[in-house]
Amino acid sequence: MSETDSFIEEVSEAVRRDKLFRLFKKWGWIPLLIVLGLVAGTAWNEYAKSRDTAAAQARGDAILAALEADDPAARQAALGAAEVDGDARVVVQLLAANQAVEAGDTSAAVAALDAILAETSLPSLYRDLALLKKVILTSGDTDPGARIDMLQPLLVAGAAYRVLAEEQVALAEIEMGDTDAAIARLRALSEDTQATAGLRRRVTQLIVALGGEAEPA
Repeated sequence: MSETDSFIEEVSEAVRRDKLFRLFKKWGWIPLLIVLGLVAGTAWNEYAKSRDTAAAQARGDAILAALEADDPAARQAALGAAEVDGDARVVVQLLAANQAVEAGDTSAAVAALDAILAETSLPSLYRDLALLKKVILTSGDTDPGARIDMLQPLLVAGAAYRVLAEEQVALAEIEMGDTDAAIARLRALSEDTQATAGLRRRVTQLIVALGGEAEPA
């Protein structure tokens, strides 16, 4: 390589370095800002996870503390005072309803269940459970035909509590004197793959009590 070529190459390299330096001075803050943004985003994400975990633990501790009260009435009151939100609040309302039943306060239990039913934005899993529990709780004061009507939304295929709702409908049919319909429904339940072993035992006992014959195992 000649001295002229070497000189030209050195000048070209110096010009490139000078251009890069000017570009960095003008735009170098952009990658720096991106890096800072990534670091800040990661730090915030970790903080948010830690905060949410701590909040969930606090809610769980509050619920457990409420359930450790001495008697059902005290547990019911403690659950009502627990500061929770979201799904945890629905769980607390269901627990409070259970404690109200144990305390003999059916009206308070029904009120807690009605509060869940009134929230149409809740997942159907919670509202359906509240409806089923309400029907069972009020069975002694509600006309069996009305109970059957109330249970209709739970009888659709795929409903989470369908088999339990079918059992309640059969009990209502027995009250109405429609024994044949009740036995037919109970027989179908005894063969339902979604029915638990305990439910099948209850169904078999009811069929025999009604004068029917249990299907062979």
